[in-house]
Formats: sequence, structure tokens, C-alpha cells
Amino acid sequence: MSRTEDAAERDMHKNRPVVGAAPGTLVLPEDSPAPRIHLYAYNETSFVDRRIESPAEIADWIDSDKIIWIDVQGLGDEKVLLELAEIFKLHPLALEDIVHVPQRPKAQAYEEHQLLFTRMLTGGADGEVDVEQVSFVIADNYVVSFQERHGDVLDGVRKRLETGNNKLRTSGSDYLAYALVDTLVDAYVPVIEALGDCIADLEDEVFEGNSDNTLHALNELRSTLLSLRRSIWPLRDALNQLIRVEHGAFGADVRVYLRDVYDHCVNASDMIEAYRELSTGLMNSYLSVVSNRMNEVMKVLTVMSTIFIPLTFLSGLYGMNFVWMPERDWKWSYPILLGAMVMIVAGLLYFFKRRGWFRANT
Repeated sequence: MSRTEDAAERDMHKNRPVVGAAPGTLVLPEDSPAPRIHLYAYNETSFVDRRIESPAEIADWIDSDKIIWIDVQGLGDEKVLLELAEIFKLHPLALEDIVHVPQRPKAQAYEEHQLLFTRMLTGGADGEVDVEQVSFVIADNYVVSFQERHGDVLDGVRKRLETGNNKLRTSGSDYLAYALVDTLVDAYVPVIEALGDCIADLEDEVFEGNSDNTLHALNELRSTLLSLRRSIWPLRDALNQLIRVEHGAFGADVRVYLRDVYDHCVNASDMIEAYRELSTGLMNSYLSVVSNRMNEVMKVLTVMSTIFIPLTFLSGLYGMNFVWMPERDWKWSYPILLGAMVMIVAGLLYFFKRRGWFRANT
């Protein structure tokens, strides 16, 4: 895996404020790039797409007659983040939660805006999944999104805004926020389905036994599925909370759409649970296969040892250098001893066959 939630949490533990620090203290992620800010402003008849070089450029757009989306990718510049917080009147605790990744997916209401923490999933091929936090600040006429790094899965929303002649261009900021969250949740499905393909491939490896890295791959897969579960299940609760709040940032007409996102989130979490059960069963099957192979090896060694024990006894007995051993002077001692050994081997083999030791395990 490239970067899972567990890895991000380890980074968070390294970058969290010192014990006793004042509320709102910012400690930026060490690997986060400098922010890239994009402004999208639109109404039913016009659309503006502009790269923002300085947060001060945004101030003139807030009070315009357009809905604006401020897309912030990267959390690596504290000065820029503080300027944005001042422009949008973000509470210090809200900015602290945005910066200190990863936060548990949740919804928090403030006096002038609604804060929503979500997850963005990318990858999935060969079990590699990248989990990134995306935070949304939702107000009456704007949405501000914060991402840990550059790049996302939201190009579909951008194209809809640019194209026009759709509900997104004629609706408010709450519908824009819904569209963004819906796109993130829709992107979960191909990632999870790719993990399902990985499970199918691992199932073949388990029963064919052609790879020495199967156990490691299974452990990585289970860790990835656990990380995804921790990303998706809390988001269900956050969406359910937004649906039930009648006087929040989302209007009644948009809450209907949020229920659809909630359903998609439930379906994604059900897929995760199903794959977790499959991976657990696959791990048990792997251990059973390994145990059966070990039993086969031990059975072969036991048969060989059991056959050679009486032979070793006889050869050791008549290998002793005592003077008075009458059998040593008999003419037929040697062939009789060899015949006895052959009979012992044949008898043991017949006994093992009657017990079914030579039948392959199926």
C-alpha cells in the first residue's frame, strides 16, 4: 500500500501539538505540499475558473451574486491557511481539525458554516489504496474544500460546472457540497471492487501454493480493508446526522439527495464487510492448507522413521562385537536376517496402507 490511514495516523502522532498546547495550535503535516488554490464561481448564466495566487483575491468573490467553490489542495503553508481562515471566519478549532490529519469522518456545525470531514480513496490495483482526508466548509454561498495533497477525483464536478444547463449550475452551495461528497463516495466502489479482484487472485495463490508472499499479501489486504472500514463507517454517521438536521446547511430538497449518498455509503461499507469476511476465511484456508502440507510432510517422515526403527534395531543388535553370538556362525544367518528385514518393511507398509496413510488428503 502506498499511503493508508494507518500510515497517516503515525504521521499525525509525530506532528500533533505538544501536551498542554493552546486550542487551535497548528502543526502542519511534514509531507504536505504548498497549497494550490483554485476558484470556481458560477450562477445559471456564467462560470469562472481561476487560479488563485493569494488568498486576498478571494475576498471580492464572497459577496458576489455567484456560488463559489474554493478548492485548496495541499496543507503545507501555515500563513496561507491562516489567511483563508480569516477570510472565511473559520473557528480556530475548525482549522486545527482541518490541518491535523487524519480526523475521524464527522460533521460539525459552527455559527456561520458547516464543517464536514470525509475520505477520498484512490488506487486499488494490487491492493494499493491511497486514503486522503478531504474537509469541506459549507456556508450560504460558498464551499471551501481542503485536501492533504494535489490531485483528486472531482473532475466530474468541474466538468458539470463548466458545461452548464444542469441542476448544479442552478442550485445553491448545499447542492454543490452534495455533488462533491457524492463524487467522493462514488469513487469508493471501483477501489473496493479492485480489492475484490485482489482477493480472487489471492484465493488462487492460496490453493495453488505458488507464491511465498501469500501470507504477507493477505495481511496487507486485511490491513487495507480495516483502514477503509474506519474511513467509511463514520462517514455514514456524519451523513445521517446532516440528513436529520432540518435547519442546517443543507436544505430539505438537498437532504433528499444526501439520503442517496448515505445509501451508497452503506453499500460501500457492506462491500467492505463482505470482503473482510472473505479475507478472514481466506486466511483460515491458507493456514489450513499450510497445516495439511505440514501433516503430509510429517506423515512421510513418520512412515520412514517407523520402517527404519526395527531395521536399525536388528542391524545394531547384530553389529555388536560379542564373542558368544551363535547366530554369527550359522550358514544362513545373513540371508535370514535380510529376509526378516524385508518382511518387516512389507508388513509395515501393508499396515500403513490398511490404516489409509497413503491416501492423499482432499
